[in-house]
Amino acid sequence: MSTAATTVTPARDTTARREGPVSTLTPASTLSLGIAVTWFSLLVLIPLAALVVTAAEGGWAAYWQTLTNPQTLAALRLTVGQAVLVTLINAVMGTLIAWVLVRDRFVGKRVLDVVIDIPFALPTIVAGLVLLSLYGPRSPIGVNWASTKVAVFLALAFVTLPFVVRTVQPVLEELEHDVEEAAASLGARRATILRRIIFPSLAPAIAAGSALSFGRAIAEYGSLVLLSGNLPFHTEVVSVRVLTFIEGGNQAAAASLATVMLAVALLVIVCLDIVQRKVARRG
Repeated sequence: MSTAATTVTPARDTTARREGPVSTLTPASTLSLGIAVTWFSLLVLIPLAALVVTAAEGGWAAYWQTLTNPQTLAALRLTVGQAVLVTLINAVMGTLIAWVLVRDRFVGKRVLDVVIDIPFALPTIVAGLVLLSLYGPRSPIGVNWASTKVAVFLALAFVTLPFVVRTVQPVLEELEHDVEEAAASLGARRATILRRIIFPSLAPAIAAGSALSFGRAIAEYGSLVLLSGNLPFHTEVVSVRVLTFIEGGNQAAAASLATVMLAVALLVIVCLDIVQRKVARRG
């Protein structure tokens, strides 16, 4: 009898362990979850659903006609292309700036740390005016990039710079120096430590900051309208094209273009998440 009992008991424990603990929500947790989901629905889910419904009002024919319009396609190519370029540069330069702010000591470090946040606090139309004053016809540095694709890049780079810096910086501050010192004592080179220890730890933060940077870039409007000139087929971005549809009373076309940008943003976020997971595993 005792032998049988000792034989059956471990099997039950193994089953319970395999199934995992059953979590139950307390009344307070249920209330908090309900409030969070309701607030998220009001701010995100319901507006997105309304956007999709509006885009579908004209049917697939009107949807396809809007997206295949040459002027719309030019705006899409410019916006997505410049946003991808700015995001790639931000991923590198933002990480480098975060590294300098965390690991280095120099005069003016605190000032630089504050200046990084200026694009967050500055109204975008004011940012556009600042960029126009610096890179426009009356530039004090002798350049005139107004109404060019360079102007689009500069405006997007200016407003998206802080995202990667501010997501990587706190993660870098929390990294343990003991692990790096242990790896160095075992003969690992600096490049190996960076590739196998530091970069995998920073990958999720870099991916998150890059996703925020790309999302801001494809939706930017205020900092572009003064410097880019909004020239069709040349410097017109998607946000300006959407505004043109709205001003013309074509809500369905504006919603159709907005849903495409929503799909592009989701695709980029998913791709960045997959990349950072693979990098973290290899590390």
